[in-house]
Amino acid sequence: MMAALLLGGVLAAAPSSPAQCAHLRLHHQVAAATACYQALAASRDPYLQAEGDWGLERYTEANAEFRAAVARADSDAATAGQPAAGAHPLTATYRVRWGRLLQARFNDADAEGLFQEALQRDPQNAEAYLGLALVSADGFDGKALQYARHAVALEPNLAEAHVLLATLALEDSDAGMAGREADAALKAQLDDLDAMALHAALAVLAEQPPDAWLAKIAAINPNYGEADALIADQLVLNRRYDEGVAYYQKAVALDPELWSAHSALGITLMRLGHEQAPRAELALAYNHDYRDAATVNSLRLLDSYKNFDVIHDPGTNGDPGFTLKLDKKESALLRPYFEDVMRRAIATYGAKYQLKLPAPVQVEAYPNHADFAVRSVGMPGLGALGVTFGEVIALDSPSGRPPGDFNWADTLWHEMDHVYVLTATHHLVPRWFAEGLAVHEESQANREWGDRITPDILVAIHANQLLPVVELDSGFMHPTYPNQVLVSYYQAGRICDYIQDRWGATKLVEMVHDFAAPTTTAAVIQSALGMAPAAFDAQFNAWLRKDMGAVVYNFDSWHADLKALVALAAAHPPDHDAIIKLGEQVRALYPDYIYDANAYGTLAAAYMAEGNATAAAAVLTDYQQRGGHDPAMLKTLAQLEIAQQQPARAAATLERLNFIYPMDADAHRTLGELYLGLKNYPGAIREDTAVVDLHPLDQAGAQYHLAQALFGAGQLDAAQDHVIASLVAAHDYRPAQDLLVQIMDAKKKQ
Repeated sequence: MMAALLLGGVLAAAPSSPAQCAHLRLHHQVAAATACYQALAASRDPYLQAEGDWGLERYTEANAEFRAAVARADSDAATAGQPAAGAHPLTATYRVRWGRLLQARFNDADAEGLFQEALQRDPQNAEAYLGLALVSADGFDGKALQYARHAVALEPNLAEAHVLLATLALEDSDAGMAGREADAALKAQLDDLDAMALHAALAVLAEQPPDAWLAKIAAINPNYGEADALIADQLVLNRRYDEGVAYYQKAVALDPELWSAHSALGITLMRLGHEQAPRAELALAYNHDYRDAATVNSLRLLDSYKNFDVIHDPGTNGDPGFTLKLDKKESALLRPYFEDVMRRAIATYGAKYQLKLPAPVQVEAYPNHADFAVRSVGMPGLGALGVTFGEVIALDSPSGRPPGDFNWADTLWHEMDHVYVLTATHHLVPRWFAEGLAVHEESQANREWGDRITPDILVAIHANQLLPVVELDSGFMHPTYPNQVLVSYYQAGRICDYIQDRWGATKLVEMVHDFAAPTTTAAVIQSALGMAPAAFDAQFNAWLRKDMGAVVYNFDSWHADLKALVALAAAHPPDHDAIIKLGEQVRALYPDYIYDANAYGTLAAAYMAEGNATAAAAVLTDYQQRGGHDPAMLKTLAQLEIAQQQPARAAATLERLNFIYPMDADAHRTLGELYLGLKNYPGAIREDTAVVDLHPLDQAGAQYHLAQALFGAGQLDAAQDHVIASLVAAHDYRPAQDLLVQIMDAKKKQ
């Protein structure tokens, strides 16, 4: 009816509709939009009440009203003789709208349930598929693309679904598809401001001015901060954090009540190492009822920073150095190990990339894994061990995971490569190359580091599930099968291995510089390697299959034999000869399998049971050199090496534990004794200091051993202090008494 049309920006006398209210708000007719939503809220229809209260940000009331609207629609359907899951249109429509409210208010689980219920009642409901797509997109779930495509197949003019498809394409670095989907959204709805914002984001990401698109947005709604926030979101996903901050700031300047942007600004500022400004932004969002998990948990994390020590290293030779943020309970213990890895990484990467960083690197190690998870919230494709934000690195502390769960030094080395590559490329590097290069550099630093091929990866190779190089970003951003992120890390790392193997290490550095300007993966593959991406994929896959083919081919046999080996080892009494025979066969079929129930531990135990310590040590050495990081197995190897009169090898084995789980006082104590015997006094001092920092029950012994190391190093005053501490703990401890006499005699001779 003509009376329902908008005339001169004012609603005619006909009753308001949610679409009319949304149109007024979109066009920045604030007073009219508010009046429109108030009219809806005053309706006797619970559905219209819900839409009105939602528009007025009365979320609790809207939730209750949607519940009532759904109950009434179900009752009406039943009265009309239809089953509860029948085809009455409102039973689906109301559920979709209720789900959208819940999804907007951070309750994805219940929202998904409502969308699924809607589809049970109306299997062709495009809006329900869009809702499922939005929920999946929140978690960077590969199903988002499938759901959104289904939505537009059912309703080609569903502009919001095209906007989501454009967003997903942009996240996968497919600028062409993103532009086409944004155009489709604008064709369906000429005033779709989010579609215009996506075009602006495409321009910004390509280092082009977005002014024309922003002007179109401003002409419709000069206070549409969501556009700048959308651009900021894409910049942050592309690791361009400083630019993201600037656009979030523009967003809240245009719309000071855009609480989602205040929260995102606070979180991004946190990622850049700030504390006070993030707290202000997050508190502002929280106090205005924007209380998603990221906002709440980030505020809690900021409160926990009082529990951290901040340690500054000034750097040398023009390098700005680094800052460590370590929990006070473990900072003294961890500091020397973290400082050593950081200094080596800065020296290595500075030389490799011929680069001095513009600011000190800040490294934050979290003993509570949940705190690290908060730090990395909203970041797709993470290995869940560490994350880099420009010059800020956050990672799990070695105490934040079970012993042997990961190699923290390997993780830190990986993240430090990101710092240099992001800096060298002005944060323009595609995700696959940044991750692949960092994985590659792990094994370059230490052949025991880096990704080992897991069964999931073998299955993916066998099933031809590796992605073309130009699509590899999507494997990190929107995985379509379990563990695809892990597979993508491995594939990207092996691509860099292949490039170095065929073209040399300098080619990888050249490619870093190629990505320092706006470009595409396809263009760099063509210009740097002289071939089309499809040809590169074919040659890489042939190289990989030649390298890993035997393991892939033997996977089924290995899996069956490993199960048989586990059964043999569990038998009573065990047949050690049979275990050794089968164990060696299992190890040969898949030597890089170092994970749970691996053959190495079973084999070593069988050899030791038969009295063949030499063979047991050889097996465990192979395990160690392939990156095995089970602390118990490495400690067993060290004890075997000590028994074989190989103290230097035993010390090297226990040094590896410092990169895996440096909270083991016994390992530090043994390593300190080995270093003292080898006259490596700095090493002995470090290890015996670690024992003291772990507060063992035997304080007298710990202080005494540290005094011994200090005495050997000629640090007599410090040695005297610690031997006295030993005697304070146990005044009749004879070895400490004797050492004190030696120290005093040495001081007299000075």
